[in-house]
Amino acid sequence: MKISEEPIEKKQTSLAAAILAAAVRDHQQLALNWQARPEQLKAVRDFLQHFDCPLVEDPAQSRLQFLLPSAALAPLARAIQQAWPADAELIDSLKRVHTAHRIIWRAGRHTFDLNERGIVYGILNVTPDSFYDGGQYNTTQTMEDQAQRMVEAGADVVEVGGQTTRPGGFHEISPAEEIARIKPAIEFLQKNFPQVALAVDTYKLPVMEFALDAGVDIINDVQGFDTPEKRQLLAHSRAGLVTMHSNRTSEYDNLTTEMIRFFEQNVAQLVDAGIDRNRICLDQGIGYAKVADGDQDLAMMHNIAQLNRFRLPLLVAISRKGFGKKLFGLAKQDRLPVTLIAESAMYFGGGRVIRAHDVQETKQLVELLKRIEEAYWYKPAGQQD
Repeated sequence: MKISEEPIEKKQTSLAAAILAAAVRDHQQLALNWQARPEQLKAVRDFLQHFDCPLVEDPAQSRLQFLLPSAALAPLARAIQQAWPADAELIDSLKRVHTAHRIIWRAGRHTFDLNERGIVYGILNVTPDSFYDGGQYNTTQTMEDQAQRMVEAGADVVEVGGQTTRPGGFHEISPAEEIARIKPAIEFLQKNFPQVALAVDTYKLPVMEFALDAGVDIINDVQGFDTPEKRQLLAHSRAGLVTMHSNRTSEYDNLTTEMIRFFEQNVAQLVDAGIDRNRICLDQGIGYAKVADGDQDLAMMHNIAQLNRFRLPLLVAISRKGFGKKLFGLAKQDRLPVTLIAESAMYFGGGRVIRAHDVQETKQLVELLKRIEEAYWYKPAGQQD
């Protein structure tokens, strides 16, 4: 037996074909064929019914066609290993499908497999004026204590920020001052927690140069690496990139169309500069609309699945942001529950890199969502009827 992908025609001539194409392109579904001998088809059909997926039996071709969420590949593989352990062709064919749909993020010293698990991307602002935690961690002791708490809570990445870009206007500092702010945090994290990926949030070229020279793994640029100099700098490094879409200066007729167009052009520029696609992570820029915390932010939470077509890691950056105030009048310190709810929705839409202030709660969230996503019941070996 073997499993292969069903080709999806680009020219859609019916609503059903368009729905299938959108499910595969945007909603992390796989259209698959399971080829088997005629006498095996019933057993395969009964087996696939454990995975709650739409399927069609095609006796003439001795196959079953089925639609499966990409997150179900791992539990499907485990169940196949249990049900047909001697069928090497079947097992190998599924491995090839799984490999073809891996989302890998190469970031400096680290390689993250987003199919294996989501990433908790902790925020450590060493600024006096960031919107949520400004002034809390801008002394040596408070910074070190917070960094240690974040790592112990399970952060995969700790991002140091020395320049706020908060909505409503902010005070821009010099590159030298920004470097002076972030340098102690970088040195502390590298010395004490070398196992954690280290990121820097900056849009300034000199700060990027400093961070890369210091061995930082990830650069997060809210301006989307918008100059040839930035792109050339990153091309000569191994660092991961978080590239952000922003529309603080313009309104859109069609937000989704314009956002997709931005990333098509942005990713092409980065790749043309010599940056491997596997190093790029996309950030929609929630909170960076022309009207901060308005309807565009909610629309971007909703349409994150549209970015799955790029087959790149997607960042969810909504921690404690102003939608909680807009909708419910919540103060910053009371926005954790709505943050977690919105992050859950975006996770299931494809956002697997969760940028958060609250590492412990976010770690629990990511682990729980993965367990739910892969929760297909198949009796353990030895308990089959």
